[in-house]
Amino acid sequence: MKKQVSSLLIIGGIVVIILLLFGSSMFVKLEATERGVIFRQFTSGLDKENIYSPGFHIIAPWNDMYRFNVAEQKVEETLDILDKNGLLINLDVTVRFFPVYNRVGYLFQAFRLDYINVLVIPEIRSTVRQVAGRYTAEEIYSTKRSEVETAIISEAGKKLQTNYIEMKALLIRSIGLPADIKSAIENKLTQEQEALAYQFKLDKERSEAERKRIAAEGEARANNIVNSSLSDKLLKMRGIEATLELSKSPNSKVVIVGSPKDGLPLILGNN
Repeated sequence: MKKQVSSLLIIGGIVVIILLLFGSSMFVKLEATERGVIFRQFTSGLDKENIYSPGFHIIAPWNDMYRFNVAEQKVEETLDILDKNGLLINLDVTVRFFPVYNRVGYLFQAFRLDYINVLVIPEIRSTVRQVAGRYTAEEIYSTKRSEVETAIISEAGKKLQTNYIEMKALLIRSIGLPADIKSAIENKLTQEQEALAYQFKLDKERSEAERKRIAAEGEARANNIVNSSLSDKLLKMRGIEATLELSKSPNSKVVIVGSPKDGLPLILGNN
């Protein structure tokens, strides 16, 4: 009995020692934004297909678990580039991306855990320089900034996607230009805005003048129609109708006599 107890104690002690020595490598907890890739040193090597999900996992102490953060991340870069005319300008860009979580095994095989510095940043730098080189500094600074951003997202996104990186957005935060170039561009933009405002004012005045002309013509046509419809007989009939209506008023005390020729007497009152 004592021997059995001793054996159990020895086994328990060995288990405790193993847990103390290898516990940190045997028990793996992956957070909600993490995925795991396992490397089996003595059997199948890197398992690219079976990706470990968030939660608690037990692995053999001689195997390695590599963690990937699959949450959306961002990188900010400051780049010196040449525009279409060879002018040196400075761009501050921000790129947002995340690794495709069920393909991190292949991402690890190609770039290990340092894929941001090895893959993402170089691709972004290269694409920004290529795309910006197709435009002038003025276009990037003013009229075609969003177009440049869209082109970079499209071209860099395709390259990254082939390596299991999903690019969400790219923003040009600021554009640095030589002081004289910046001043010239801003002056030109100001003049263009003033010209547009002046043109808008002219168009508005033309529209108002046209409105008044149309209203005057309409009023003139209406007067002509009224004048042409007024005959002596019509006026006499309207006078009779008005006389009859006024004569019915109990409060009227005035008598209006028409002209001797064809006027109509309007008798107003109770008599």
